[in-house]
Formats: sequence, C-alpha cells, structure tokens
Amino acid sequence: MSSRELVVLGTAGAVPTRHRNHNGYLLRWDGQGFLFDPGEGTQRQMAHAGVSATDVHWLCVTHFHGDHCLGVPGVVQRIARDKVRHPVQAVFPASGESYWRNLRHAAAFADTDVITEHPVTGDHAAIGPLTARRLSHPVESYGYRLQEPAGRRILPDRLAALGIRGPEVGELQRGGSVRGVTLAQCSVPRPGQSAAFIMDTRLCDAVFELAAGTDLLIIESTFLSGEAAFAKEYGHLTAHQAGLVAAEARTRHLVLTHFSERYGFADEPAFLDEVRQSYDGPVTLARDLMTVPVPKRRRHLTVP
Repeated sequence: MSSRELVVLGTAGAVPTRHRNHNGYLLRWDGQGFLFDPGEGTQRQMAHAGVSATDVHWLCVTHFHGDHCLGVPGVVQRIARDKVRHPVQAVFPASGESYWRNLRHAAAFADTDVITEHPVTGDHAAIGPLTARRLSHPVESYGYRLQEPAGRRILPDRLAALGIRGPEVGELQRGGSVRGVTLAQCSVPRPGQSAAFIMDTRLCDAVFELAAGTDLLIIESTFLSGEAAFAKEYGHLTAHQAGLVAAEARTRHLVLTHFSERYGFADEPAFLDEVRQSYDGPVTLARDLMTVPVPKRRRHLTVP
C-alpha cells in the first residue's frame, strides 16, 4: 500500500513571515494527492518539498480568503504546463465560485481539461472519498474529512485451523464464505483510517463531527487563549480550543497550524501547553516543509 502522510507546504495565518509561507498542505493517501488550501507561494514550496504537479489529484479550498487560495493560479497553470494527464478534482464553496473562476483563469496560459469542478453547497456534502461540512467563519468556509471505508483483517492462524488456503482465501474475501466457512470466522473488523482538515472557524458542531475518531487531525490554532475574544470575533480557534476538539474527538495525532504572524517559534511551547490542558496524545506544531505520517492502522489484538 502506498504511504499515507501529510506534506506541510505552509503554516502562516493571514500574513506570511520569513519562516512561514502561506497555507498549503498535501495529504498523500494511497497514490492520491489531496492538496488543501494552496496559498500564495505554494508552487515554489512544492518544489522545495519535492512535490510535483503530477502528485495532485484533488485541489480543495476551504474558503476564499487570500491566504487559503492565492496559490491556485500557479498550481493550475503548473498542472497545465506539466501536462498532467490524470483527472484533478477541484472542491470549493459554491458561494465563492466567482473567485474560483478568477483564480482558475487568472492569466493567459495553455489551459488543461483535466480539472473537474465540484462546488459545495449546504451544511453537509460528500464528494468521492471526501466529506465537507460548513464551518463558522465570516465568509462561507468548509472543513473536509477523508474517510477510508471499514473492512476486515484476515487472521492467518484462523484460516489455517479451518483449512482455508490458496485461491480459497480470495474467494472467501470476495464472496464472504467458502465451503461453509464465513469471513467473520476468519477475520476481525478493521476500522477505516481517517484524516480531517479544519481551517478558519469558530468552535461549532461541524468541527467536532469532522474530527471525531480521526487518525490525523490538521487544525488551525491561529491564536493563544489570551486572544480568545479576538479569535471568536474573526472566526478562528485558539490552541486551547484545538486541544479540546482533539480530546473530545479522540484523535490519534493532532497537527496545529495556521499561526498568526504575531507568534514566532519561541512561542511554540505556549501552544503546546494550551493543548496539554485537555489532550495528551501526540501533537505536531507544523512547520513549513515538514512531513507528518498518518499513524499506523489500529489493529485488533483479540478475536471476538
């Protein structure tokens, strides 16, 4: 199976800094690349990270504030210039379709026909393997969740005990039974892996729904709690709130990002301290060009 990992291309909030580029996140997932919120400079960050246009299969925009979408023209034109042949699915809020059109056709270039558009409407939408939920921000914004379907893990010792071997194993997996032996007798449930991407928002039900049970949660933490009132006014989360979400959701790995320009690397311990008030799992404070693996799949150790 191909790797599942997050490649961080940018981690700044509204204003980039010397050390943080505007947003950009490529989630590699079984040979598919999900590029979320390409901000200004994303194409160059991709080059630094060793990411090419052919790695992009999904282009997902949460909302149309500049730090989340001004990299779209460069990415689209690079897809065209490099003659990417596979389909690229573009997902974005339908209310911002005029902004999408302007970004999609921001300059003269030899266009491509591989991009298929999926404008999102309503409080909840499903597009292929993605689920989108409307968040709480001054402009319409959506969070995204990537969910692998649940399956079953075959137990070789149980197969051997029941005399199932060779081609019969495949028949059992496809049909659910062979020679009176059922798949349930030879396997245990295997939960599907999941990742959620939650950018600019206040706390709301959709945040918790997107995050619930995730293996990897990438979430904004624009401010520390001292700016909680300011964060709420402008539709953002604090590090403390991100920790609360991760704890309630029982996420397995929390990634904080989208840091206000008022904070530097020296402030990272304060972000971690706020998260630790409620969440005790693995935490990554994202930095540009970092790679974060999706946690290994949960395994059942006992047979029901």
